[in-house]
Amino acid sequence: MAGARKHAPPREDVLVAAMEMIAERGLEKLTMAALGREVGMSSGHLLYYFGSKDELLLATLEWSEGRLGAERGRLLTRTGPVRERLDSYVDLYVPDGHRDPHWTLWLEVWNRSQNADDAARDRQAAIEGAWHRDLVALLAEGISRGEFRAVDPDRFAARLRALLDGFSIHVAIGLRGTDRAQVLGHVQEFLREGLLADA
Repeated sequence: MAGARKHAPPREDVLVAAMEMIAERGLEKLTMAALGREVGMSSGHLLYYFGSKDELLLATLEWSEGRLGAERGRLLTRTGPVRERLDSYVDLYVPDGHRDPHWTLWLEVWNRSQNADDAARDRQAAIEGAWHRDLVALLAEGISRGEFRAVDPDRFAARLRALLDGFSIHVAIGLRGTDRAQVLGHVQEFLREGLLADA
């Protein structure tokens, strides 16, 4: 076993391969055996590192979220109108389309979280919390600069994220009659009516 560990690919390489498999073949094709073949490890070796497929999926989601978080940070710290940065946040949040790999993974982790332990739930909450805190800060800045109405940033962020989640699920699963452009239109209307009116 020590020799196998010595030659194992770095953990991030496994997570990258898992995400690429989801993007190219769909989540149903991501088995420990298939992933092992992709990275040159046995399924037993993968289980040694991750413990379960649930842990592999959550770790892959955390890795993907880390990349999105870095991109979100770059977008939100730009100079210019807060409204433009809010639009960038929304654009980053909403799936690219049907079977978007990040959202496909999110939906699976959410589904499996019904039976997850407290530690796994805490890790999921940390991901959600980062998106929420960034949005609250953005809204608060827009309010302080007079770009947005004087709403409660935390309450408005909760409502906006619920709207984004609901529409994003429709896009990710390919619900007929709901595409990314339509979703972005609905969200812009919500923002105009709730945030920009009488600003």
